[in-house]
Amino acid sequence: MLALLHTSPVHVPVFDALRDAAHPGLELRHHVDAGLLERARRDGPEAVTASVAAALTRAVAEGARAVLCTCSTIGGVAEAAAAEVGVPVLRVDRPMAAAAVAVGPRVLVLAALESTLEPTAALIKEEARRADRPVEVRTRLVEGAWSRFEAGDGEGYLRRIAEAADSVTGADVIVLAQASMAPARESTHVRVPVLASPAPGLAAGAEAARLGHSGPAVRTAG
Repeated sequence: MLALLHTSPVHVPVFDALRDAAHPGLELRHHVDAGLLERARRDGPEAVTASVAAALTRAVAEGARAVLCTCSTIGGVAEAAAAEVGVPVLRVDRPMAAAAVAVGPRVLVLAALESTLEPTAALIKEEARRADRPVEVRTRLVEGAWSRFEAGDGEGYLRRIAEAADSVTGADVIVLAQASMAPARESTHVRVPVLASPAPGLAAGAEAARLGHSGPAVRTAG
């Protein structure tokens, strides 16, 4: 069983649909705690370290063979807690970051939340070091997008993100920093690849749950 740690309930149907399409038979168990993101935005990701570890411990107690954290803001905190819980703990955006580095050195990160920009940029630079590739990471906050998300205007949220992606110049690849941004890819017209985290992240989580350890394809921070 693969447990997923979310900070918004909107992710539950997204990952269920991805599971049904690409990983039939994979058992998912969703843990949603919106307060983790609220506190991390207010006080910094390290402020939720104990709460994240507790959530991971509960997931393992319920039978999880691996845990996938779908929140980019607290993904690094979750990964760091893997040694405490005894199963692989993955951040959903790591496979996306590795893919971005493979495309080209000029990476543009789009995020709807400012708290996501620095962790995502740091992750891409980490993956570039692992791959021994040069990288230049730029970040951009999609102004006004998150307020639409919070208001329940999903269509407006995704439209803002797609418009931001289409305005990007001077990049080899665009990274959508948050899992909730993924559907915006369908509306973009930009000529460079636009990468999102849910599908590759779930694939890595499924493999980790199958193996019961991180394996060569599911890397953790070290």
